[in-house]
Amino acid sequence: MSGPRQAASFRDPSGFLFTRDGVLYRQVNHRYAQHYDLLMKSGLCDDLVGRGLMLAHEEAPADLACEPPAYKVLQPQPADFISYPYEWCFSQLQDAALATLEIQSRAVEKGMTLKDASAYNIAFHRGRPVLIDTLSFEPMPQPRPWVAYRQFCQHFLAPLALAARRDMRLTQLLRVHIDGVPLDLASRLLDWPSRLRLGLQIHLHAHARCQRRHQNDAAAPAAALRPMSRRALMGLLDNLRATVAGLKWRPFASAWSGYYDDTNYTPAAMADKKRLVDEMIGEAAPATVWDLGANRGLFSRLASRHGIFTAAMDMDFAAVESNYRQARDEKDPHLLPLAMDLTNPSAAIGWAGQERMSLAQRGPADLVLALALVHHLAIGNNVPLGQVARYLASLGRRLVIEFVPKADSQVQRLLASREDVFSEYSQEAFEKHFGEFFSVTRRQPIADSQRTLYAMTVAAGPQLLK
Repeated sequence: MSGPRQAASFRDPSGFLFTRDGVLYRQVNHRYAQHYDLLMKSGLCDDLVGRGLMLAHEEAPADLACEPPAYKVLQPQPADFISYPYEWCFSQLQDAALATLEIQSRAVEKGMTLKDASAYNIAFHRGRPVLIDTLSFEPMPQPRPWVAYRQFCQHFLAPLALAARRDMRLTQLLRVHIDGVPLDLASRLLDWPSRLRLGLQIHLHAHARCQRRHQNDAAAPAAALRPMSRRALMGLLDNLRATVAGLKWRPFASAWSGYYDDTNYTPAAMADKKRLVDEMIGEAAPATVWDLGANRGLFSRLASRHGIFTAAMDMDFAAVESNYRQARDEKDPHLLPLAMDLTNPSAAIGWAGQERMSLAQRGPADLVLALALVHHLAIGNNVPLGQVARYLASLGRRLVIEFVPKADSQVQRLLASREDVFSEYSQEAFEKHFGEFFSVTRRQPIADSQRTLYAMTVAAGPQLLK
């Protein structure tokens, strides 16, 4: 029996994703037959796959179709991890935008065009942004404007401009506006000097005004129907590319971006912690690692440098930006930095609350790292230890976790400006609550510190968050 359609794969009548016996497939419906044939015969598919801009696929037997009759059944190469644009740092969103424009330019050269430019069609795989929707293309009749132009501006240009010229946290508007940041909202939020930047004036401000003028038109805006030659379209793409590339965000010195430079670890303690974490990773032998509260990825790289796919998650955009730039510069194919606030992690959103997966739904990871994290959740954010244990047990099969006692200077810093009402925050209580969900396989004090590392395995039978 085939599994259900993927919850996010329902908007395009050309086809959809489904699973059968744990394997992901894409059904191509007959209405997309000519477009699919052109994609393959034109050489566009091979070109994009060869350049690392699109995931490869193989044609599978048609009798595997989820809803026959189907024109084709494809078995796509699985992406490392499905992440969403509101989980990306600035450079990730910018790289994804530039990749989308490169894909569109190469499609135009082959007589095709992207019929949509959704950021959700991009995943980070082997360290770089790639297109994961094979059915995004259609023939490009001449002359015609780019039908996905507005979508590109809403999904990429608007949040990038807001981040660069206002505040990186405004990219979180993408969590609310799942179809992209409305251009009129972006235009209002942007600073007045942005109107003097030609690319932003054309693609955001003037674009928003055009939308407002024609919002009640029964037909499409007249401007959208004006013929556009191939040369003009390529000029539009070049201008968008220059506008996107010209946006800069310089990470500010946040409270956590310099964490490794402002820690109470002695050199001996840091060296021992690295040694112990590396040993515990090796003992777990995971295929996937999620490093929660990863900061700039110092410990994440203990896993990724062994060829283990590692999602390095942190709430601090400056730390994630630094981590991603380093991973990109080093061409690390196994490290994926992501922006994730564990006190408000990505939830299941979209149509019927099922279109985009929660963090937990994308797991469980083989191994979760929670280093120097619990005291921030339990004391910094008043999350009871039992709740922390339950949630971490829902995210991974194994856990390497660090307990930091109250006597530690980092905990004292958290308590400096507030009353200590955390009578249950102790190593004894920690072991009790985590023991309800995990079995401890190793307990190791960190040399020259008051901290302790634990290796744990999820116990059989606990009721976990879903």
